[in-house]
Amino acid sequence: MRAKDLLKLSTRTFRTRSGRTALTVLGISVGIGAIVTFVSLGYGLQKTMLEQITTAESLLSLDVTTPQEEIISLNKEKITEISEIPEVEKTSPLAILSGQMSLGNLTSDTLFYVCSPSYFKLGGIIAKEGELFQEEDKKKIVISSAVLKSFNLEFEQALGMEAEITLFKSKKTELGEEIEVFPREESYQIVGIIDEEIAGFVYMPIGTLADLQIEEYSQVKVKVAQAELIEEVKGKIIDMGYSVLALSETIEEANKIFTGIQVVLALFGLVALSVAAIGMANTMTVTLLERTNEIGVMKAIGASSKDVGRMFLAESVIMGLFGGVGGITLGFLVSGIFNWGINVVAERLGGQSIDLFFTPLWFIFFIVVFSTLVGFFSGIFPARKAMKMNPLEALRYK
Repeated sequence: MRAKDLLKLSTRTFRTRSGRTALTVLGISVGIGAIVTFVSLGYGLQKTMLEQITTAESLLSLDVTTPQEEIISLNKEKITEISEIPEVEKTSPLAILSGQMSLGNLTSDTLFYVCSPSYFKLGGIIAKEGELFQEEDKKKIVISSAVLKSFNLEFEQALGMEAEITLFKSKKTELGEEIEVFPREESYQIVGIIDEEIAGFVYMPIGTLADLQIEEYSQVKVKVAQAELIEEVKGKIIDMGYSVLALSETIEEANKIFTGIQVVLALFGLVALSVAAIGMANTMTVTLLERTNEIGVMKAIGASSKDVGRMFLAESVIMGLFGGVGGITLGFLVSGIFNWGINVVAERLGGQSIDLFFTPLWFIFFIVVFSTLVGFFSGIFPARKAMKMNPLEALRYK
């Protein structure tokens, strides 16, 4: 049988039994649409999270801290030693100081994270509002959203405000530990706000604190030249006595969790698809009974059993293909409406709009192939029965 004739006979049911065929395709579309929606939600949540905590440089960085400051310190000499490791491309230290910040008539105790602008890039830190300071010698600061709460301010009110800052630094003397007070003569301008509702802290440029003579650091970001060298550099720094954490390891663990979430969500869609596949097999079986006389005529005039089987398989494959395309369309439609509704509510409550759904291109192609295979396997049973029919019995069937 020619391909043209096979296609014509396979699509005839779309005209003669349009209602039933449309419902069968719709059933497949609903199942496929459920899978697309649920899996896209999993990918969307994963993408949103990764975009919030990573940059290209942060995936190549290591967080180096000291397990016990009394035993081993993280000072300039040690940081220089780490930076001289051949595989290390860049280092960016962070010192933590306590202090007070005043905005207008209000004053609050807070922690000050003293660093250079490169620390933001290596740490994957981004500003929710405003921007991060770019130069170390400018009187600019970046605060967490928790600090806003302590001053009862909104984002728009805080940006551009001038803050008076006083820093405290501990100093070891013969009599014990002594606290030195370093009031900043000039005010600092708030240029950015980081989304952190729990911990209150302020990032300030280390270049403006030369008078403090900071020697000890709480943490240092270490950028490795290549991803393949991360484990090697990590081992060398651990041998020096420091604790090391790679953000890439955290991302890997997070991806594993989201993969599990995607599988669980996809299983919900597979339940609906299984029901639809059973419905398709039932439709093809009913079609087989309706065409029993037709099959007898076809075989009587010379059609082979393989031609008859191919006709039923082609019909079910086309239904599966149409169901896949319809499911993708339905999935995008549902995802778009749901995402729009969530963002409308979020914006009215003062939140930030995000894309909760993301569908990779490869997944779309996979779904089309998958739905086509579902159609193929749903048509195997009726196709085999049609192939085994005796022409004379088929002609006598009523």
